[in-house]
Amino acid sequence: MTTSTLRFPLWLMVAAGCLIAAINFGPRSAMGFFQLPMITDKGWTRETYSLAMAVQNLMWGVGAVAFGGLADRFGTARVLSLGAVTYSIGLVVMAWAPEPAWLQVGGGILVGLGVAGSAFGIIMASLGRAVPPEKRTMVFGFATAAGSFGQFFFSPLSQGLIERFGWHDALWALAGIIMIIPLLSIPLQGKPAPRAIGAVDQSVGAALSEAFGHRSFVLLFTGFFVCGFQVAFISVHFPAYIRDLGLDAKWGVTALMLIGLFNIAGSLGSGFLGMRVSKRIILALIYFLRAVAFTVFLLVPATPATVVIFSAVIGILWLSTVPPTNGLVAVMFGTRYLAMLGGIVFFSHQIGSFLGVWLGGKLYDLNHSYDPVWWMGVALGLFAAVIHMPIREAAVPRLQGPAPAE
Repeated sequence: MTTSTLRFPLWLMVAAGCLIAAINFGPRSAMGFFQLPMITDKGWTRETYSLAMAVQNLMWGVGAVAFGGLADRFGTARVLSLGAVTYSIGLVVMAWAPEPAWLQVGGGILVGLGVAGSAFGIIMASLGRAVPPEKRTMVFGFATAAGSFGQFFFSPLSQGLIERFGWHDALWALAGIIMIIPLLSIPLQGKPAPRAIGAVDQSVGAALSEAFGHRSFVLLFTGFFVCGFQVAFISVHFPAYIRDLGLDAKWGVTALMLIGLFNIAGSLGSGFLGMRVSKRIILALIYFLRAVAFTVFLLVPATPATVVIFSAVIGILWLSTVPPTNGLVAVMFGTRYLAMLGGIVFFSHQIGSFLGVWLGGKLYDLNHSYDPVWWMGVALGLFAAVIHMPIREAAVPRLQGPAPAE
């Protein structure tokens, strides 16, 4: 292990981490519900809102690297609290925003950084240090599933708040809920103990050089871009897409609820499979099946039934990429810089998220259709399935010598 004796029982750490993941991911996954009421009230375009959400995703990626490094240095609880405060302030600024520039600042920059500082990447690094290597992927699955439960819970809650109080007050309410996170972060205090290589702890620069000089890490980094593109596009634009199909708005709520609900099973299943099946095979299969699901959904007539079936299928495949992806980083490099290196891989995910969200709005305004972005998602899914196959699921040479990896 890379840490000393745990300050709190493991079950309490896992429970607190899962609650934080749910509260963090829930409001962020509900941003799609705010698009139409906000732009209608403000007189803005879909591209305006999409750009803010794209910036949010990009800042989430930038913040994942920065906050991951801070958590490795100063401890998990402090970083989670800082992230929650930033997240809450961002939602308040978003609610107040008198013009698009402030929407970019609040809903884009601050919310993105806040989500990064209190997201499951930080939580996974903390939990990954607290459990044996053979159980990490399973625990990562629990944390990811908790985030999915947040999506399931906050989808109807956010829509209900919007309908009852309006989008402005709904954002204020979500900002208040986020401030529960600092209290929940207390059991996750602590930071990784330095792991000596010879007599000297590996530096940040050496860790980065090692990672980017490792072919499998580069392939993993590249493939996670695709996950971000697909997931973020659906999160932000699917409710509007369903309305464009002529279906009632309730099916947008139902769709995101089902995605969150079924991803609980998908994330847990992925986590358990990762202990028994090659993680690269799991990832390749997930991306291939996403491409198939997108294709079928686009080619069949749109009905409430097809929306429900698609949402259930894509829900199983939704964040089930996260446990094996983080598990591979831990296998390759250990847990000393897991938060930082996991954050770097996640940065690729968020570059994809930026493009998926922004292109969704941009191309819709140009073509009055989301179809081009859907087909991009199909092509990228096939690409990701292929590039995950050569990944080597093994520790780097320095962790294979006499010194134990943990």
